[in-house]
Amino acid sequence: MEERSPDLTLGPIEKRQPLISSIPIPRKWTQLGRQGPLPAKLKPFHPKTLPSLLFLSLPVSEPWTATSALRTSTSNLFSAAAMDPKAMKSDLVLILDYGSQYTHLITRRIRSLSVFSLCISGTSPLKAITELNPCVVILSGGPHSVHTPDSPSFPEGFAEWAESNGVFVLGVCYGLQLIVQRLGGEVRVGEKQEYGRMEIEVGKNHGIFGNKSVGDRQVVWMSHGDEVVRLPEGFEIVGRSQQGAVAAVQSLDRRFYGLQYHPEVTHSPEGMETLQHFLFDICGISAGWKMEDVMEEEIKVIKGTVGPEDHVICALSGGVDSTVAATLVYKAIGDRLHCVFVDNGLLRFKERERVMETFEKDLHLPVTCVDATEQFLSKLKGVEDPEIKRKIIGKEFICIFDTFAHELEQKLGRKPTYLVQGTLYPDVIESCPPPGTGRTHSHTIKSHHNVGGLPKDMKLKLIEPLKLLFKDEVRQLGRILNVPQGFLKRHPFPGPGLAVRVLGDVTKNNALDILRQVDEIFIQSIRDAGLYDEIWQAFAVFLPVRSVGVQGDQRTHSHVVALRAVTSQDGMTADWYYFEHKFLDDVARKICNSVRGVNRVVQDITSKPPSTIEWE
Repeated sequence: MEERSPDLTLGPIEKRQPLISSIPIPRKWTQLGRQGPLPAKLKPFHPKTLPSLLFLSLPVSEPWTATSALRTSTSNLFSAAAMDPKAMKSDLVLILDYGSQYTHLITRRIRSLSVFSLCISGTSPLKAITELNPCVVILSGGPHSVHTPDSPSFPEGFAEWAESNGVFVLGVCYGLQLIVQRLGGEVRVGEKQEYGRMEIEVGKNHGIFGNKSVGDRQVVWMSHGDEVVRLPEGFEIVGRSQQGAVAAVQSLDRRFYGLQYHPEVTHSPEGMETLQHFLFDICGISAGWKMEDVMEEEIKVIKGTVGPEDHVICALSGGVDSTVAATLVYKAIGDRLHCVFVDNGLLRFKERERVMETFEKDLHLPVTCVDATEQFLSKLKGVEDPEIKRKIIGKEFICIFDTFAHELEQKLGRKPTYLVQGTLYPDVIESCPPPGTGRTHSHTIKSHHNVGGLPKDMKLKLIEPLKLLFKDEVRQLGRILNVPQGFLKRHPFPGPGLAVRVLGDVTKNNALDILRQVDEIFIQSIRDAGLYDEIWQAFAVFLPVRSVGVQGDQRTHSHVVALRAVTSQDGMTADWYYFEHKFLDDVARKICNSVRGVNRVVQDITSKPPSTIEWE
């Protein structure tokens, strides 16, 4: 059982159409016969025939099923080519997510080794796992105990499938305990719980610790209350903690391995070395995944999916994600892409003018600007609930896109078929519940406007080419696509815009104008101090409270604004940025002296978790 922050609901992608609907497996990722030459009768299949996980072509209204999502199963491909599935594996590392707050880090760490990894729900059906044809499966940690009746687990037949197909399995923390318990061993509630930094000692220098010496010690990050007391048949203990608890196990013959600690976190200094040894030396994976492959394969997928006469609409927000997505699609289909930038009245200071200038002068994208300020603000008037605000904004965006599509139809003589969005992996993860909680989508952290905010009856089909990429990977892809560096370094801006930075009704108290001025002062001060590139995201928040102040020798009862700045690698976790006191003092004085209606400035010094980066 793994300790978990009660406020953290980062979880897997579960029961959503986009989940197993598409996995980008470029040609170089699907190397056949990695351990030797191919038999003469076997020929590599083209990965284009496999489902692309970055691309969703199902109508949003269509119910999700593994069968409908994976329209062309790999088993059919193998059958058609008279091939044996056992002889063919991709270099995909598949992570089964059991709810650990660190699961996304495993995905990130593996990708940083130039190996493609994908995270799906730990309770996914066996068919969904086998059709992805992974070389390695990693069972993540989680907050559960294997003793509870409703604890999540891998599906029946998983262990047998892995053994018979030569798939390597690594259990981390709760994942190790699942392996032991499901394969016939025993896990008990530990007499001594182990949380935080702890030293372990290597017991055997082969297998998972083959790059170590017996007796070597290393500091690792533990987070468990249960412990292994009896191993399944064929397993051995290869490491113990300083308290004597089992820290690492393995069965070389069965290709099952387990670590009771978290190798993916920085608090386990030698953890990445262990992961590298496991993936490259034990599993024989090739480090061949790179962003150029993603670009090339996505262009092929887009060309193969969008018909030669089809037209596509792209919703440009002015942010990095949608811009990179549009540039990628434009590279694939050219002038059949029609971009629309919507001024919804929720943009930052002079955002519309600045963004349109960049689109026209630097990116040369075909963009139509639609002023829908009144349409959005009239629908948001009186609305205070953040989830309702997001749903309204998502619905209005789709209405505008439908109208734009109708106008294009009149002009082109045919209906546009697809809508491009810059949805990222963190957007999808945060919009889904963790396994084992019994929760549905109404219990998510927040509904992203491009994930949970889309109406079910949307007429356009979605193209989401960045769905499995993290923000830093999107920036890397943007550099390859020659998107200007200054644009790629822009801080993230939420799809719902300032609606989620004005707490409560966005139409009251002149909140939007006040927030724009405050935000501009804050961001410009950061730029002037040379700090912009050190910070992942910085912004101001308008709070629905007033405070008493003294300005010009008079008593005031004015608004309070908060300043938020964080550092992060991928947006999944974040730490608040430490400003020098003088900087904060200068910014607060500028705001109170320049923005009428504000007499108090506060700073948000909360990390993620327990909070999210945005306030709503």
